[in-house]
Amino acid sequence: MTGWTEYALALTLFVASHFLPRLGGLRERMIGAIGRRAYFSLYGVLSLGLLAWIIHAAGRAPHVELWPQLPWTRWVPNLAMPVAILLVACGIGLRNPFTLGGKRSASFDPTHPGFAAISRHPLFLALALWATAHLFPNGDLAHVILFGSFTIMAIAAIPAFDTRARRNLGADAGKFFAPTSILSLAPFLDLTWLRANAGSLAVRALIALLLWIGLLHLHAILFGVSPFPA
Repeated sequence: MTGWTEYALALTLFVASHFLPRLGGLRERMIGAIGRRAYFSLYGVLSLGLLAWIIHAAGRAPHVELWPQLPWTRWVPNLAMPVAILLVACGIGLRNPFTLGGKRSASFDPTHPGFAAISRHPLFLALALWATAHLFPNGDLAHVILFGSFTIMAIAAIPAFDTRARRNLGADAGKFFAPTSILSLAPFLDLTWLRANAGSLAVRALIALLLWIGLLHLHAILFGVSPFPA
């Protein structure tokens, strides 16, 4: 299987994997059968596998250039990815049950919002940043479809998840939204917030740094393209 057929199949299966489980209560039945932790662990592995397949299939699709790759365009993802990886590191396990990667069983404390004060959707922002940044050096049709789709999906998911939070919280929604933000740097100027979160942020920033260095040097092996500007 080569060319556009493989690419279209990979993209279709990835999209289907995110929407089909929501139909007819399939996801709830599977969670009831194997447990929430097992379900989301398997789902995460499947999503990463399909994502890797899409990326590799895009590289094997026919090359239809929409804009050329100029040397400066490789700097865009190189500058954006440290921020995206930091958002991922801070977003995993966020005490916000109404976002991707958040603790579903967590009870949100509006007096201690944690990283949600900076962003209540850090993983969606990271996905949008990753995809948008990679559009610049990848101006062929297959990659524009790939990264453009992820940018749109990530941005569209934010109001969708916020709507679900408002519906579930009802009259208490204001207590959740008031101390949180889609994206705000103001907490870094709040000494009380900094004292409460500096330790956790330092650990996650170190993890993000190690991940970024590792991905930077493994990029050519994993994806067949060096991220360094020529």
